[in-house]
Amino acid sequence: MWNYSQKMMDHFLNPRNAGEIENADAVAEVGNITCGDALRLTLKVDEDERIVDAKFQTFGCGSAIASSSALTEMIKGKTLDEAAKVTNRDIAAYLDGLPPEKMHCSVMGMEALEAAINNYRGIETPAEDREGEIVCKCFGVTDKKIERVVRENNLKTVDDVTHYCKAGGGCGECKPQIAGILERVRHEMRPPSGVERRVRSRGKLTNIEKMQRIMETLEREIRPALNADGGDIELIDIDGDRVQVALRGSCAGCAASSVTLKMSVEAKLREFVSEELTVEEVES
Repeated sequence: MWNYSQKMMDHFLNPRNAGEIENADAVAEVGNITCGDALRLTLKVDEDERIVDAKFQTFGCGSAIASSSALTEMIKGKTLDEAAKVTNRDIAAYLDGLPPEKMHCSVMGMEALEAAINNYRGIETPAEDREGEIVCKCFGVTDKKIERVVRENNLKTVDDVTHYCKAGGGCGECKPQIAGILERVRHEMRPPSGVERRVRSRGKLTNIEKMQRIMETLEREIRPALNADGGDIELIDIDGDRVQVALRGSCAGCAASSVTLKMSVEAKLREFVSEELTVEEVES
């Protein structure tokens, strides 16, 4: 039995922004019925490229509906450049987490957003089953998509891949091929050797530079998402690669605070500052 957060259940039972915008400025359709999930996203964009309205129509499970609802709430009011930074991890964190088996729903939301932005800007988004070689014939998932979810979510097992894009979730005959792709991509993602990594790390960031980047990332990438949900975050201390923070507002004492710290705060700091950072919540 999967555990769903209260916020995820709320967005499933009371989805925000369901429907379709007439004369939309951007339209995107992702997923497929064979896969069991599909999402149509429509956007209204003003002259400053700010998203003034967003609506969705979803065919899929409760997690797909909740992820789509969350996505539209997250991007309304953002510019297209700001919205383009929203990841599937942000969508899951907004819902206080999704069961691992349902993370593909957040991936579908992110792909719909990317396709809608491309549509607005006149950029063609390749059809999902035309970008690369199909590996999972049951769900039409290509090697390119598998590579992408592995890289963007640091996936480690074939089951992880299935949870994030459904590949291997049908007959299972493609699992050896998925394992091969997983091994190759993780080898490519492997950081430099320990000595080289330490030298590069010391050479790149002084303590002052690290502190400045952490503060900038908190302000630019993390705090706006938490504020949108009535929460906030305060930097308490930095001890080497340990970043100590305190959650405020609706995030304080939230049952899913560990998910928020891991999937949103730590992931962003590793992306924009250093992959060595770990985040701890402390009382203050």
